[in-house]
Order: sequence, then structure tokens, then C-alpha cells
Amino acid sequence: MRLLTILAALLTACGPAPPRATHVKPDLAKEAWYSETASQLTAMSKEAQNLLHDKPDRAAAIVTQGQPLIQRLLSVPRPTLAAMEAVSDMDQLYGQMLLGNRHYVWARVLFQKNLTRWTLWIPRTPDTLRRLESARRAIAECERHIGE
Repeated sequence: MRLLTILAALLTACGPAPPRATHVKPDLAKEAWYSETASQLTAMSKEAQNLLHDKPDRAAAIVTQGQPLIQRLLSVPRPTLAAMEAVSDMDQLYGQMLLGNRHYVWARVLFQKNLTRWTLWIPRTPDTLRRLESARRAIAECERHIGE
């Protein structure tokens, strides 16, 4: 009897594991807040770009206000192309501002983000390739000035 109990316990332990409960995480990039945030960042970037030459302090304030939006957009596992473009535009603008203020190393860091972003982006399009080349040119510009 005791042997039978032990044998039954062993056979039960060798059975298949119960199925795991599957929990599908929602795609945050499809949430309404996500596209709204990308649109808001795009608008802020355009506004800052328009103010850059006449009111550089206001443009800088807008770029600063956009940083939390960038973090929020990039916090999702698979950002959308629209979000990446909005982030890229803001980083490009910020890098240009730093370059203009002779902060070459910091500007290079932002341009390097764009280089990495567009090097890894799939699928490649004429626009993503244009952005990639723009990042390469901006990095080269920084490197010409570093050490001055």
C-alpha cells in the first residue's frame, strides 16, 4: 500500500504542467494618448523651429518642455514611425541649438541618437534615409569643431 502511494505520487509529479495563464500586454503605441503625445511633440518642435532665430529663449523653453514627452513616447516597447519622427525632430533641433552655442560634444550626443535611431529603423524609406544622412552630416559638423 505504501509503495503504491509513493508510485502514484511519482507518476503524478511526472505529468504535464498545468497551462499558464496568458496575459497579453496591450500595445501602448495604439492607445489614444500615444498618438496625441506624438502630435503634441511634433507641434512643439515646429513651433520651436519657427521661434529659433527670433526668440531663441522661447524655443529653448519649448525644447525643454518637450523632454518628458520624448521620454513617454520612447517608453513603449515598439514606438511608431510618427513618434520616432517627432522625437528625432526635437533631438535634431536641440542639437542644432547646442551646436550654435558651441556645445559640440553635447550636440554630437543628440545627433548620435538620431544616427542610431535611423540606422536601426526598419523598414527604410526615403525619409528615414534622409534623416540618417542628416544625422551623419550633423555629427561631422560637430567633429570639425570639437577641440577648438
